[in-house]
Amino acid sequence: MKHSPAEILREYGPFPGVTHVAGVSFDGDRIWFASGDKLNALDPDGGEIKQSLDVAADAGTAYDGKHLYQIAEAVIRKIDPVSGEVLTTIPAPGDGGDSGLAWAEGFLWVGQHRGRKIHQVDPDTGKVHRTIESDRFVTGVTWVDGMLWHGTWEGAESDIRHIDPATGEVLECLEMPSGVGVSGLESDGGDRFFCGGGNSGTVREVRRPGSQS
Repeated sequence: MKHSPAEILREYGPFPGVTHVAGVSFDGDRIWFASGDKLNALDPDGGEIKQSLDVAADAGTAYDGKHLYQIAEAVIRKIDPVSGEVLTTIPAPGDGGDSGLAWAEGFLWVGQHRGRKIHQVDPDTGKVHRTIESDRFVTGVTWVDGMLWHGTWEGAESDIRHIDPATGEVLECLEMPSGVGVSGLESDGGDRFFCGGGNSGTVREVRRPGSQS
C-alpha cells in the first residue's frame, strides 16, 4: 500500500450559520454539502453559498445527474435540487449509523461509520446488493474513473483511501494533517476531491493522485 501526505489545495468556509459539514457531493457545477438542517450549494470558484435547501442533512450526500440523495437519521431521501421537494425515501442500511454516500453505476454506495462497511444499495428499494469491509471507521465515499475511495476519521487521524471494491484491500492512502478530518468525500471527476471538514465547518479541496494539474 502506498502512503503519501494529502495535498490540500483550497479551503472553503467557515460559513455563517454552519457549525458542521457532513456529506459532500458535486453536480458538475456546484459543491453540495450537508450541514445538519440544510443542503447547501457552494460555488467552487467564488467560494460562496448560492442556494440552500431546508432538508434534514446529517450524513452523506450524493447526486445521480438529476437528483440529490441525502442521509438523515436512518433513511435516504431523494430530493429535487431545484425545489428541495423530497420525492421518495428508502431505508439506510446502517439503521442510523450511516455516513458517506455516493452514486455510481446505477447504485448508491453507503458508508456505515462504526460498522466499518460500504454497502451497494438499490436506489429504488434500499436493498443491499453487497457489502465491502473496511478496517477503519468509514466516513465519505466516492467513485472516480472506476476507482472506489473512502474517507476515514478516528481520533486525530484521518485519511482518504483507494480500495479494491472486490476485496476491500487498501491500495493507496492519502494522510490528512493531524487534527484535520474528512467527513464527506466527493470527486469532481478530475483532479480534485472535495472533503467535508466535520466540526471545522469547512470544505477542503485535496489533489487526487495521478492528476496532472
